[in-house]
Amino acid sequence: MAIAVTGAVLIGQWPEAAVVMVLFTLAEMIEALSLDRARNAIRGLMEMTPDKANILQADGTWKELRAETITIGMIARVAPGERIALDGELTKGQSAVNQAPITGESIPVAKAIGDKVFAGTINETGSFEYRITATQSDSTLSRIIRAVEDAQGSRAPTQRFVDSFAKVYTPIVFVVALGIAVVPPLLFGLAWMPWIYKALVLLVIACPCALVVSTPVTVVSGLAAAARAGILIKGGVYLEEGRKLKSLALDKTGTITEGKPVVTDIVLLKGEQKAALSLAATLSNRSNHPVSTAVSKYWKALPDNDVLVEVTDFEAITGRGVKGQIDNEWYYLGNHRLVEELGVCNPETEAALTKLEAEGKTAIVICNEAAPLAVIAVADTVRETSRQAIIELHALGIRSLMLTGDNNLTAKAIARNVGIDDVRGNLLPEDKLAVINEELIQYGTVGMVGDGINDAPALAKSSIGFAMGAAGTDTALETADVALMDDDLRKIPHFIRLSNKAAGILKQNIIIALSIKAVFLVLAFMGIATLWMAVFADMGASLIVVFNGLRLLRHSQTI
Repeated sequence: MAIAVTGAVLIGQWPEAAVVMVLFTLAEMIEALSLDRARNAIRGLMEMTPDKANILQADGTWKELRAETITIGMIARVAPGERIALDGELTKGQSAVNQAPITGESIPVAKAIGDKVFAGTINETGSFEYRITATQSDSTLSRIIRAVEDAQGSRAPTQRFVDSFAKVYTPIVFVVALGIAVVPPLLFGLAWMPWIYKALVLLVIACPCALVVSTPVTVVSGLAAAARAGILIKGGVYLEEGRKLKSLALDKTGTITEGKPVVTDIVLLKGEQKAALSLAATLSNRSNHPVSTAVSKYWKALPDNDVLVEVTDFEAITGRGVKGQIDNEWYYLGNHRLVEELGVCNPETEAALTKLEAEGKTAIVICNEAAPLAVIAVADTVRETSRQAIIELHALGIRSLMLTGDNNLTAKAIARNVGIDDVRGNLLPEDKLAVINEELIQYGTVGMVGDGINDAPALAKSSIGFAMGAAGTDTALETADVALMDDDLRKIPHFIRLSNKAAGILKQNIIIALSIKAVFLVLAFMGIATLWMAVFADMGASLIVVFNGLRLLRHSQTI
C-alpha cells in the first residue's frame, strides 16, 4: 500500500493517492475494531471476577479486602446475587451457583458444605461462607484465561500454511508488478505512465491482507466460543483436528459413569462379615479410587462400626487393587485379576465374582495370602448425559470405544446400556495405550476421554486428549488438549460441530479472499480497475473475511 501511494504521487495521480490513503486508513480502523471483538470475548472473562471479597477477621468481624491480598485458608462470605471472587470450598450455608462462565452449564448448580465454588461464578440464592483454596492468580478462571491466551499463540495448520504462502506470494507479486511497469515500455515502446499505474493497481489488489487475517480471527473466535461453552481448547491445531475424529475411546469410571459407586452386595466366604468389612475398609481408607471410596463410606455408615486399625506398607497395585499389612499379616483388596494372580481364586469365589459381574457390578475381593474372606460388589450409575452424547457422536459418524480396568462382564453391561460400539475390559494403563495405537493405525485420527491422570499415556498418544471435569483440576488443564470444564460428555459432539463450522469458515475465507483478488486482477489487466477500486477490493475482502470469522462467536454457548 505504501509503495502504491508513493508511486501514485510520483506519477501525478494525487486524487487517487489521497483516496487510497483515506480508504485504507478507514478500513484498517474497522478491521482493528472487528478483531478486538474476538479478543474481547476472552478479555471479558477477566472482568468476571470482583476486585474485592468479604473476609472473616481474627476478631470475628467481616472486612472487604482486595482479591490480590487474600491468601489460601481465609474464610469469605458471599451474599445472594454476588459474584464469587476466588476459588474455594463451602464451609457454611448452601445455595445455587450459576457456573456458566466456567462450565457452560445453563442451569444453576446446587452447592452444600464441602462443595467447590469457582471465581467468576454467580451466587443465585442463599448466602454462604467458603474457605479460599486458590489465590487470584491461580484460580480456575485465571488458568482458563492463560490457557486460551497460550492457545491463541499456537498457530493452526491453516494459519501456518497461509503465512508460508504469503512469504512466497508477496515477493512474487512485487516481481510481477515490476515487470508490468517496465517490460511493455522497454520492449514494446509503450507509454510509461499507464503501465506504471497498472503495476500500482496490481500491488494494491494483490496485497495478502485478507488472506493472512482470515485464519487468526476465525481461530480466536472459535477458541473464545468454546471457552464460553465450557470447552477449553489448547490450540488452533486441535480446533481444526476435531472434525477429523473417526474414533473416540472413553474411560468408564468418572467419564461414562458418575464415578461414585455404592456397595450393593457382600458375599461372605470365610470368617465373620464385620471382620472382613473392617479389613476392607482399612485398606480402602488409604486409597482415593472410587471403588475404595464406596467401601470406606459403607463402613462409616454402619451403626456398629469400630475404629479402624493401622495399616503399614500400604501399596497400590496398578490395575489390580491395593495391599498392606494389618496386625503383621498381608491383606489384599482387589479385582478378579488380583485374586487369580495370588492363586487364591477358589470355585466359591469364582462363582460369586461371575454372578455379580454378570449383573453389571464391579466385584472386589478382600483376602489374605491364604484365602479370600469376602466378595464386595459395588455399582456405579451411568451419567444421564452419556447416552445422549453417544447418540450424537454416532450421528456425526464417530465410532465409540470404552476402555476400562474393570472386568469384561461389567464393562459390556454398561456399554450395552449406553450404546457404545466396542468395549475392552481388564486393561492396565499400558493396555489402554496399546489399544489407542491400534485405533490410530486403523482410523488415523482418534480421541481419548479420561481424567487426565490415570489415563495419561493414552491421552498423550491419542490425536486429541479430552479431560473430563477439568474445573479446579490443575493436571487436567495442563495435560489435556481439550478440557471439558464439567462432567458433560455432550460437550465433545458440541466441540466437533464447532470444529466443522470453523473449518468451513476457514475455507470460505480463503476462497473469498482469492476470488475477489482474481476478479480485480483481470479488471486491472483490462485497464478497468483504478487504485481506489483496488483498495475497495483489498480492504473489502479483509473486512468480509473478518466478519465471517466472527460468526463463530455466535456458536451456541451452552449444551
